[in-house]
Amino acid sequence: MRSALSILLLSLTFPALAEQAADAIALETASAQAAKGAGTPVEAKTWMVAAANPLAVQAGAKILEAGGSAADAMVAVQAVLGLVEPQSSGLGGGAFLVWYDAGTGEITTLDGRETAPMAATPRLFQDAAGAPLKFFDAVVGGLSVGTPGTPALMAQAHKRWGRSDWASLFEDAIRLGDEGFAVSPRLASLVASDVERLSRFPRTAAYFVPEGTPIAEGDLLKNEAYADTLSRIAGEGVQVFYKGEIAQGIIDTVQNASGNPGVLALRDLENYEVKQRAAVCATYKAHDVCGMGPPSSGALTVGQILGMLDQFDLAALGAENPQAWRLIGDASRLAFADRGRYIADSDFVPVPTEGLVDPAYLKSRAELLNTDGGMALQEVAPGAPAFDHALLWADDQSLELPSTSHISIVDAEGNALSMTTTIENGFGSRLMAPGGFLLNNELTDFSFRTHVDGVPIANRVEPGKRPRSSMAPTIVLKDGSPVLVVGSPGGSRIIGYVAKTIIAHLDWGMDVQQAVALPHLVNRFGAYDMEEGTSATQLSDSLTDLGYELNTRALTSGLHAISIHDSGLRGGADPRREGIALGD
Repeated sequence: MRSALSILLLSLTFPALAEQAADAIALETASAQAAKGAGTPVEAKTWMVAAANPLAVQAGAKILEAGGSAADAMVAVQAVLGLVEPQSSGLGGGAFLVWYDAGTGEITTLDGRETAPMAATPRLFQDAAGAPLKFFDAVVGGLSVGTPGTPALMAQAHKRWGRSDWASLFEDAIRLGDEGFAVSPRLASLVASDVERLSRFPRTAAYFVPEGTPIAEGDLLKNEAYADTLSRIAGEGVQVFYKGEIAQGIIDTVQNASGNPGVLALRDLENYEVKQRAAVCATYKAHDVCGMGPPSSGALTVGQILGMLDQFDLAALGAENPQAWRLIGDASRLAFADRGRYIADSDFVPVPTEGLVDPAYLKSRAELLNTDGGMALQEVAPGAPAFDHALLWADDQSLELPSTSHISIVDAEGNALSMTTTIENGFGSRLMAPGGFLLNNELTDFSFRTHVDGVPIANRVEPGKRPRSSMAPTIVLKDGSPVLVVGSPGGSRIIGYVAKTIIAHLDWGMDVQQAVALPHLVNRFGAYDMEEGTSATQLSDSLTDLGYELNTRALTSGLHAISIHDSGLRGGADPRREGIALGD
């Protein structure tokens, strides 16, 4: 029987099949949503895509069905996400990409993180007296906008690993922008909760709060300006984003933002470069857990957590044992202490990357976990990893709020892609460029302070520097071959979400859907964040007895994962959000 997506491709030649194709795709999507609701993974034979919105997943699936690569599919997925999930990612943001090449067996990581403008100073987010600005006073407007990297990353990935025609990758996003799409429940609720900030700027308000009324679930929302931008990128290449009319529109929007103008300039856009970085890999239970190194703290901090926990038998303890979660939480606290002290953009400050994930160092740090009562009442300090530079840095004081999106893809050739993509806070800077896309507030991922008691902070603002991130796109390998592709949004809690999912899959034998759905317990700085309304709360008394402070709250991760087996692929999508997984 011909697959639904094959029928769709044939419908380009035989228009009479178009209606059948649409019905079949809707059926596949409904099946994927039903599987997520039932807590079971989606299964496929050769390729799969998992992302945060069904329309974006469908766009990627069409590319994979037609023989495109995982890189091709990512471009299609990201183009649609920027339209239907604009609060989380888009052309005005940045991303980190991890790629496994089936032909060579190599892991490559690409850094599409935003950069600070060359006119930025270390006191960018301080008032005249040198005091740090309040967070949202810095976020909303042009001051927080860094040079976008996502368009350049899309083009770089296609240049390296793409097989499909570049222009064809934007067809779904252009069509949806012109014809409109139904506003999702999540987008509608987030707009409703942010009306005051979205209404500060006329272009943003006209799109999200037309005539003073927030867009609502089910509304048909068009974005012809975004479709025009994509059409130009599709036809002329990504350089039209960084030079010319589109670029000038970005700069005018940033520099003329009412009440909070920024310093981004044309030269920042013209000089932007995607950087290939060395992958960071840590060993866990005979697996290699690989991801993005600095300026991301994701792979290093996930790697530290898992490296310390490698000394313990979490499988024997089980997922419902408070001692298992005590160990995971305390390992996370130790890793976050190192993260706050040492990790920043390695192009600007030396980072002890090898020392932080050195097995001997992690084994010594793990000895601190050998306490019956846990570390609830103990001060947690950074360690001293092996380093060929001085370790004189003060602890970072930056604040990361959750937004972001994640894409996991495996193609028919066996290539795997894990990409986390963001504009930082929900709706970023709240500035919409004339090209129909929101601009990031990524610069607020820097520390607002530059020094503490005269000691410099590694993650301070500097011209051209990339702010530290917690994004953790991850590929887990066994004997050199990928077995799990995973990542999540969620601010600095991303690290805990990803580590938990890997542990659930490898130690507790959960399939990918069970692993991503497993309730969250996250301990970054001493207090446990416990996911409200879930079985995690059953551990409240046990953790309280150990002396831990508990904060029960919504923890809306957006995990998307694909596991790879001899028999095929299984996909999981986070039930806390709207995404799905689709395969052949």
